[in-house]
Amino acid sequence: MSTEEKPAAPRSLAEALRARDDDSLAALLRSRPDLITPVPTDLTQLATRAGTRASVVRALERLDLFTLQTAQALAVAPDPASYAQLLGLLTGDDGDPAVAAALPRAVGVLREQALVWGGDDRLRLVRTARELLAPSPQRPSPTGLGPTVQEATAGMSPGRIQEIVAEAGLPSTHDAVSAVASLTALFSDRARMRGLLAGAPEESLQVLERLMWGPPYGQVTADPAPRLRWLLDRGLLLPTAPGTVVLPREVALHLRAGRAHRTPEPVPPAVEPAATHRPQVVDATAAGQALTALATVEELLKEWDEGGPAVLRAGGLSVRDLKRTAVALDVSEPVAAFWVELAYAAGLIASDGEADERYAATPAYDEWLERPAAERWGRLAEAWLAATRTPGLVGGRDAKDRTLSALGPGLDRSAAPEVRHRVLGLLAALPEGAAPDAESVLARLHWERPSRGGRDTEEDLRARLARWTLTEAELLGVTGRGALSGHGRALLGAPAPVHAPEHTPAPAPEGPGDKLPVHHHRHAAPAPPGTLTPAEQAVATAAATRLLAPLLPEPLDHVLLQADLTAVAPGPLHRPLAETLGVLAEVESKGGATVYRFTPASVRRALDAGRSAADLHAFLAEHSRTPVPQPLAYLIDDVARRHGHLRVGAASAYVRCDDDALLNEILADKRAAGLRLRRLAPTVLAAQADPATLLEGLRAMGFAPAAESAEGDVLITRAHAHRTPPRTAPEPVPDGPPVPDATLLAAAIRAIKAGDLAATARRKPGPADPSGTGTPLPGGELPRTGSAETLATVQAAVLTGQALWIGYVNAEGAASQRVIAPVRVEGGFVTAYDHTADEVRTFALHRITGVAELAGEESADG
Repeated sequence: MSTEEKPAAPRSLAEALRARDDDSLAALLRSRPDLITPVPTDLTQLATRAGTRASVVRALERLDLFTLQTAQALAVAPDPASYAQLLGLLTGDDGDPAVAAALPRAVGVLREQALVWGGDDRLRLVRTARELLAPSPQRPSPTGLGPTVQEATAGMSPGRIQEIVAEAGLPSTHDAVSAVASLTALFSDRARMRGLLAGAPEESLQVLERLMWGPPYGQVTADPAPRLRWLLDRGLLLPTAPGTVVLPREVALHLRAGRAHRTPEPVPPAVEPAATHRPQVVDATAAGQALTALATVEELLKEWDEGGPAVLRAGGLSVRDLKRTAVALDVSEPVAAFWVELAYAAGLIASDGEADERYAATPAYDEWLERPAAERWGRLAEAWLAATRTPGLVGGRDAKDRTLSALGPGLDRSAAPEVRHRVLGLLAALPEGAAPDAESVLARLHWERPSRGGRDTEEDLRARLARWTLTEAELLGVTGRGALSGHGRALLGAPAPVHAPEHTPAPAPEGPGDKLPVHHHRHAAPAPPGTLTPAEQAVATAAATRLLAPLLPEPLDHVLLQADLTAVAPGPLHRPLAETLGVLAEVESKGGATVYRFTPASVRRALDAGRSAADLHAFLAEHSRTPVPQPLAYLIDDVARRHGHLRVGAASAYVRCDDDALLNEILADKRAAGLRLRRLAPTVLAAQADPATLLEGLRAMGFAPAAESAEGDVLITRAHAHRTPPRTAPEPVPDGPPVPDATLLAAAIRAIKAGDLAATARRKPGPADPSGTGTPLPGGELPRTGSAETLATVQAAVLTGQALWIGYVNAEGAASQRVIAPVRVEGGFVTAYDHTADEVRTFALHRITGVAELAGEESADG
């Protein structure tokens, strides 16, 4: 065939794929990565895999709304349909310039993803997609259209069909097939249909209007009303089952003025700003919230420092433990679930794996604490972006009606990372400081990825994920006042901010495109961008931390002591100061400034930790910008004077004190009855309670006892930091196969094309081809030749440089067909360039089942 000859129209999807270049095949595999897992052996297998139900469903779910509407229109169009017929179904009789401009892109996307094949005069939707999108009684079409006249009359008696033809004013025919064709032609003719409906009763026209946009099915009685009888007699309604009628597709299209959809949506809805703030205000607000996020996570881990809540048998936190955590953090339970899940996603908490399994901080938490604040925030934000665990589901029910618990199973939603990136990407497309209207964000997401169950934003998971993303981004400090911050933009790896409203993409060139798409972006819809690779995300996170760091306040080394036994920290404190102050005082309120309150119990806690009164006085004097108030000094001295006056040891437990009057006071106190105390000596009381219970009991009575060791020394009690063994952060659950990189794509395409060359190469007729046609053997059968003929043919090919088609069985017994160019033959082996693998290989002659010469030099080099 000369290069000037027009290529024949493809007869199958496999032939259409063979006409593609490498860039077009790469675009297909990039948009549908499930087709490359594993790599198909040839283009026929690729086409078969592209038509499987699971793969087609996944591809349809990832189409934008207008491209999906285009596929739905093709599903109700004739098969095959011309581009003009498809355009007519989408624009109707009156036309629609916006639809006409957007249609070439939509058809290009469907072609690129191998959902549509064929030229513009014969567009074919792959069979599986047509089955999924075409209307049926069990699965109505999203277009609202019903079956064609031919489909609806398939089970009708020929006599009844002739009666309908006569009532419709058509001449009778000799057979049912021509009668149905005549009726179809009538319903498809606009002028003749207008004449037919001009004589219809008003009530009959109202019935047609109710069924026009779907659902097209209705109920009738055994004795239909006159308005229905008029329609049934003329075939404008056709019976499909006893008591059920349907509006034929051709009639509905006439009533709709030729449109398959009531409202085509060729242009994505714009994301509208709800408010606009100065970028500096947005960044400052987001930085303040980022600081609060760090403090909240630290407080959570501090609360679980000595061992957190127990792990439920089924995994996760109990409802009671989540409530306790929410109270400790002073947040609502859904927000507490978010912080718990965020710390888990960042690898800061995990189960300790012990017999009495509990949640606790991991060793990574201690390493995280030592990093600068901006880097700590970067780790949390990066974990949040990639996490598939969805805290918003906590408290809901799974498929088995079991409650979903925080840190428990069943919270992974693989779509979460993509939705988060897309929502933040839409925010990044707005001008700096613009906070979006949430409903416009949901509308845009629905257009880019319409839900299969319709546009119910309360039930659509993607819509809920989008709402949660907006809330969580604000909690984490990625956004401020609803607008994307500068460091949030950097976290996405987004370009510099725009300063004008979002523009609608330029329309595609007018008219249908005959050529297949060459580059992936050429026909790409404004679809969600993919998430960054780990290396790209690390770079983006580093850039975000650099932008955030100057916005965070420097840690302070001082507090302001008040006369009412409180201390005010006007900002974040250095960690040693914060830790010591956290032991010496109770946190009374948090916010921009933290208020600590000194109490006898908190001072005693510091003394129990080994601090003396002199240490506490020196500590406060060193770190207070105001003089130490006298009431606070008196409080420390008073608690220190009484601290350790009583000593508790193990008897079961005992109390000893040099002041026997104090012991008499304890014995006389009715609150001591539960401790079952008795005097052993003037300065010693024995108890039948353990030392810990005795300590707590005496402290509840207002005393300040100290525990002592067996040697009589005071025991210093410090908080025991419980840590899990080293744990890795939970791996996100992938949303299907990952998008292949350029290297894998190039190798896969080379292997597929080489395998296709081996499977389809024409060869000269001979013993390996009993039919004498030179076409590949059916069913993938291997060629068969004798060993002598095989050796002679290979040796001749070495001399002539001819390429050969061979069958080969490797050492594992796997059979394959290959195209090789022999280089030399020696020692029972042939060294040849293997076009299938695109490399030089050595083949054992005894494993070659047969050989044949190719019927043309061009076959060897593709």
